[in-house]
Amino acid sequence: MTELLPDSLHNVLEVRARLAEGPIWDASQQLLYWVDIYNHRVHRFYPATGQDEYFDVGDVVGAIALAGDNQLIMALRHQLAFLNTQTGSITSIIELESHQENNRLNDGKCDPQGRFWFGSMSSKPTQASLYRYDQDGSLHLMETGLTISNGLGWSPDQKTFYLTDSPQQKIFAYDFDAITGNITHRRTIVDLTHESFNPDGLTIDSAGYIWSAMWNGGCIIRFSPTGEEVSRIHLPVPLVTSCTFGGEDLQTLYITTASVGLQQEEIDKSLYSGDLFAINTEVAGLPTYGFNGVY
Repeated sequence: MTELLPDSLHNVLEVRARLAEGPIWDASQQLLYWVDIYNHRVHRFYPATGQDEYFDVGDVVGAIALAGDNQLIMALRHQLAFLNTQTGSITSIIELESHQENNRLNDGKCDPQGRFWFGSMSSKPTQASLYRYDQDGSLHLMETGLTISNGLGWSPDQKTFYLTDSPQQKIFAYDFDAITGNITHRRTIVDLTHESFNPDGLTIDSAGYIWSAMWNGGCIIRFSPTGEEVSRIHLPVPLVTSCTFGGEDLQTLYITTASVGLQQEEIDKSLYSGDLFAINTEVAGLPTYGFNGVY
């Protein structure tokens, strides 16, 4: 196992977000979108200049994906909506789980066919679900019995779908039918129940390896396609939330972190909690899949 130390990291944006999450790379504009969930913000970061700007979307925002020119699709607290990234205007799409006050929508991502997958999280065990929203406007319930539906992605050959349930400390693999969008044969591919931290957001590289952010673990762990730990990237903060590949060659790993819930003593020890980090890698990531397209 390879250990990568913090001095190989770059703190690319000192922003002190409460709960930064959901980074996605826009290759056409060479910029990174990410969300600050509890501050109700969708951020747009330009690595070339270091400039960062944001849209206040007026609600908890758990996930975003590219959805065409100047548009994102968002999973807000209890609805999907489009965000116009020129005007900041928001268009509601569909409402769901609004009757479940203990639930809100959480992490999401588009599959290679352009369908938007997103899950919910609940303060009650096993009360969360996973959904798929298709381009024809249909909504599909894909999985139930989850507590915090999190980190999801697809293998490069599009035969395997990965899904994280953070409180269970597990990453599941499913057989994925690219044509129908169906998932079957769930099995545990990564079991972290022996650890003191929880897997959060994830991304997949072009070799099929899984890069999973560790909440309360202060690191990113890279797993082989069969679930073996290969390496760890240590960060100078405890709450590591998600990651994605970006840059011209897709070999820059961008990492989001959080500061929410930390006590003052913990903040004093990890002053950069909530910042955005980056590290150059030897392997490239996969292209960004958007709603009905690749960007």
